[in-house]
Amino acid sequence: MNIYDYTVKNNKGEQVSLSTFKGQVLLIVNTATGCGFTPQYKALQSLYETYGPQGFTILDFPCNQFGNQAPGSASEIADFCELKYHTTFPQFAKIDVNGVEEEPLFTYLKAAQPGKLTSDIKWNFTKFLVDKTGQVVKRYGSAKKPENIAKDLVDIL
Repeated sequence: MNIYDYTVKNNKGEQVSLSTFKGQVLLIVNTATGCGFTPQYKALQSLYETYGPQGFTILDFPCNQFGNQAPGSASEIADFCELKYHTTFPQFAKIDVNGVEEEPLFTYLKAAQPGKLTSDIKWNFTKFLVDKTGQVVKRYGSAKKPENIAKDLVDIL
């Protein structure tokens, strides 16, 4: 298996094959609209605007597992992100990133780049950087600001 073997639902409930993103550098993020890290959406959008034309995209996966900080429906979450942070990168259906109901894509990401103490995701806004060949090359914790990922993006673009 590789990242392109996975199919996920977008925020409209449609199946999307990740093979759609072959040849692009990806930043896959579990997000929440009511989290202390939610303002990272602004910096994520800035990265997307800056590097998108060079073959970079962000895949946004809302997750309500941490403190119920993404409680809304898919359309409510999309509206919040678009209105407050002007996001234009792809957003997917709300998922679990840990446990028995976790999205299989995140099982794969965590196995490819386990955390320091545990492979489980500790909080919202954990980020996985995927190169153009679909290899998961880095994992960043919630506190890692998107703007501080730019150097890693440039290195693999």
